[in-house]
Amino acid sequence: MKGIMAMFAVAGLLVTASASAETATKADPAKAQQIVTQVCAACHGADGNSTSGANPKLAGQHAEYITKQLHDFKSGDRKSAVMSGMVAALTPEDMLNLGAYFSEKTIKPGAAKDQELVAQGQKIFKGGNAASGVPACAACHGPAGAGIPVQFPRLGSQHAEYVLTQLKLFRSGERANDGAKMMRVIAAKMTDQEMKAAAEYISGLH
Repeated sequence: MKGIMAMFAVAGLLVTASASAETATKADPAKAQQIVTQVCAACHGADGNSTSGANPKLAGQHAEYITKQLHDFKSGDRKSAVMSGMVAALTPEDMLNLGAYFSEKTIKPGAAKDQELVAQGQKIFKGGNAASGVPACAACHGPAGAGIPVQFPRLGSQHAEYVLTQLKLFRSGERANDGAKMMRVIAAKMTDQEMKAAAEYISGLH
């Protein structure tokens, strides 16, 4: 557990340093409107509340996190055939503005569908699994899934399908833009059932 928390601290410092460099240029969410309308809205919604479980809700997400993900898609640090094409023409300023734009939107509360899974997921989210070394999700993402600006993304009310997909990608190593490998380490210790339950609980968390 101490080793995992040490990685959290290192990753937080790295993300903070990156975010500090970005904020040297002040974001202007109004300048992102045209890009949102022409590029982002089809999948994520004009207000960042996507209606498809495969596409993440961006509304209310921390600006720094969104900007970092866009950079990672463009650099190839985060793999996605769809997103790599979407960000190809974006400038660093565009990415900064998009982060600010979506962070100002209000996320629509989600609702979990399977109450049995919710009960299982709540245990993982709040307490982890000491036997297998899985830490509580709330330790980094907060008890209500609000996350910690700059360091850890907001999870509350995110689509269960999307959360589950990302956990599996972290476990397989196909997604590897998690700083000090913290999510890959955690996901590697989770069972399919734990992932599914945590994702279901998160989808109704707000």
